[in-house]
Amino acid sequence: MAIEIKAPTFPESVADGTVATWHKQPGDAVKRDDLIVDIETDKVVLEVLATADGVLGAIVKNEGDTVLSDEVLGSIVEGGVAAAPAAAAPAAQAAPPAADGEDDPVAAPAARKIAEENGINIASVAGTGKGGRVTKEDVVAAVAAKKAAPAAAPAKAAAPAAAAPVFAVGDRVEKRVPMTRVRATVAKRLVEAQSNMAMLTTFNEVDMTEIMALRSKYKDQFEKAHNGVRLGFMSFFVKAATESLKRFPAVNASIDGSDIVYHGFADIGVAVSSDRGLVVPVLRNAELMSLAEIEGGIAAYGKKARDGKLSIDEMTGGTFTITNGGTFGSMMSTPIVNPPQAAILGMHNILQRPMAINGQVVIRPMMYLALSYDHRLIDGKEAVSFLVAIKNLLEDPARLLLDI
Repeated sequence: MAIEIKAPTFPESVADGTVATWHKQPGDAVKRDDLIVDIETDKVVLEVLATADGVLGAIVKNEGDTVLSDEVLGSIVEGGVAAAPAAAAPAAQAAPPAADGEDDPVAAPAARKIAEENGINIASVAGTGKGGRVTKEDVVAAVAAKKAAPAAAPAKAAAPAAAAPVFAVGDRVEKRVPMTRVRATVAKRLVEAQSNMAMLTTFNEVDMTEIMALRSKYKDQFEKAHNGVRLGFMSFFVKAATESLKRFPAVNASIDGSDIVYHGFADIGVAVSSDRGLVVPVLRNAELMSLAEIEGGIAAYGKKARDGKLSIDEMTGGTFTITNGGTFGSMMSTPIVNPPQAAILGMHNILQRPMAINGQVVIRPMMYLALSYDHRLIDGKEAVSFLVAIKNLLEDPARLLLDI
């Protein structure tokens, strides 16, 4: 009985997908829940698992093909038997009978002459004559087979060239590979954001002294109290952002046609880098989450991103985004807003810099902050005030507890 292998049911936000990798080939044995094929969408890579034990049958959609929601990809033959490996050639054909006192097989003189003229090793020709004797007809057939072999070789050699398009001009080498759907979608959305938004960026800097001291003092206790969850900097920034969004709701809003939608919740997207490109999983109702819940959620998303396990639901939506270029050493950047959101906060690396504090020059750990925003929705005063609010909350973390 053949069971259809179908593409997953895509949500409304995903039009189609591309067959990325077949992990099984026709004739391979499969077990229920084995990974059969990966489908790459604009947002994530979806895994299609076997629904029964059996053997992989025909493949309908090859790697690189576009597939729609619930479209048939191939089939599993339930209860089938995996194809056996090819049997070795019979010994009698591989080694024809030898002549008395000679290593060569018995062959007619005419057969030997034709073999020599055409570069055929007489020992490689299977004899069909009496007692295994190599006849003239046997050698003629071997010559014809040799002439036919080169014609088939180029067709087989073409496949590796398409899979690994490496070009060399002198000692300069280039490799051309197709852009992944995730990378192509990120590129398209970023260009659209810059084309369709009145995007501006405002900057500020935050003194990380208090946050670093708090983290240093309590990180061990925090990890023990919360089952191994580590205390990082991102949770403080998420909490500061959610508190600031309450005070400046336009920063948490979005434009829908000619309407402004004000969101009564803070779904915070946290940008994560993966092998397939930048992904932005969302912390739902982050305004209700504790520091430990935020850190745990971010750690779980990071692992899923590295393993390619993020679901579409986990990456859909979001009312505000935070990205941390400081992880890679960035000192300053202008992040691009992720539409339909109205703003994005950019974190950067922490550097020890001389600062004037109470009339004295002291060395402090400083971080530059960047807020890019859609000026159609957010005025400059609101954007600057929002960023100052985040700065004040981080430089005096007690404000987060006192809500001041």
